[in-house]
Amino acid sequence: AQPNAGAAPKTGRSKKAPEEPAARAPDVDSLGFQAMDRNVPGLSHVILQKLNMKSYEDYKSAMDGRKSGSDFGIRTYFDMFQKMEDTFKFCVECKKLPDALPDPKSLRRCKRCQNVYYCGVVCQRANWPLHKKFCKKLKLVALDRLVEWLIFTGDIPFPTGTWTKPARDVKGWEDWFSMQEQLEEKLGAIVAGRYMTLLWANAGKPRPEDTELRESIQRLVTDFHSRPLTIGLGLQLFGIDPLTRPLTVHVVGASHVETLNTRLTDYDELTRMFPGHQGMEMVMVGVDVVDGPIMRPPLSTLAPRGKVYLSSYKGLYHDFWESHVETKLAAPPDLVVGFHPGFHACTDLLAGWLPTLLLLRDYRLPVLFTVYSEQELKASLQILVELETHIVGYASNPFASLRPEQVYSSPNKPPVYCSSHYIALLGAEAVPGAEELEDDD
Repeated sequence: AQPNAGAAPKTGRSKKAPEEPAARAPDVDSLGFQAMDRNVPGLSHVILQKLNMKSYEDYKSAMDGRKSGSDFGIRTYFDMFQKMEDTFKFCVECKKLPDALPDPKSLRRCKRCQNVYYCGVVCQRANWPLHKKFCKKLKLVALDRLVEWLIFTGDIPFPTGTWTKPARDVKGWEDWFSMQEQLEEKLGAIVAGRYMTLLWANAGKPRPEDTELRESIQRLVTDFHSRPLTIGLGLQLFGIDPLTRPLTVHVVGASHVETLNTRLTDYDELTRMFPGHQGMEMVMVGVDVVDGPIMRPPLSTLAPRGKVYLSSYKGLYHDFWESHVETKLAAPPDLVVGFHPGFHACTDLLAGWLPTLLLLRDYRLPVLFTVYSEQELKASLQILVELETHIVGYASNPFASLRPEQVYSSPNKPPVYCSSHYIALLGAEAVPGAEELEDDD
């Protein structure tokens, strides 16, 4: 699917923003893309090949909307779904790719989960003791991967209303769904809708039961709303009240995950979460921000009352701070949020994040980071402790996505969930004895 077309509206600011410096940090999307080679040799090459792309730059062009699906030979719905599925075709036991088999079409799919593939009966039997632990979860992963298309068609999420409970009393998704009027009717309309019918007419897989489709839609609705509600949670954790003044939130390290196909209304659930708020601006800042409707300059004035305003900056956060915040072309943040920063993953990413982490620490900005798993939580905490940041707290996120995601190249592992845990930071950790040292000096 391609980003929505739309010209960036002018904000009528009196000052002209300086030219944005060239990004010098590692390309986050590129690192993630290339990491697949380390797990399954040649897998990223296969993805490019199946999508008729020649290089990672072609992939980026598609992400950025510079090239359409038709440029890569995708002409029909069937082509689109087939090429998506082709990128998952490799033997999960011996790691052979289709081209390495005498008959590339001989890969057989697990009938239970409709997710993983085997080059033959021998590999399937050898893999079953491991795969059976994850087969049921991987069935949900494969289903959600297809139903997610309905987010791009606009069927998901369904319309929501103003919260009937104060935000502090909504403890998680069960409470959130309990506030949705006519929930069953809304789910039923999506299941019976035109695009759901088109999906299963072209997906090349049997259509699941309606109950399974309803559950998939609900998981994807939580995935869609997880980011705005996690921001709302962050505001509450730090005691920041949207009802008393306009607020600015900076989303750091934003990439295509947060910005591909993002609509100007995608964070409006915050208005329903905090009815009567004084205005909120979400500024997406990152080297991988995708062009689209939200590619418009940050506000230099207060956010409009009762509205959530989305803007963006394509570049590094410390450059944005210097060129926009310090020159008052953009408002300083009341809260900074980073969804899955990933600085624990490799030294290149940590080096790219270091100036931002130090800036957030030294300016004592309220920060909320999210991670995919407990393992990532522990690794991230260790780095933040070494940087002497003040960790206010960390815990499971009540608004984590309920959509399971597999480790792409090694599916037989526990699935992860977007924003499953959060870390709250505020400034630098106090160093015992620091005052005495200064006095002696």
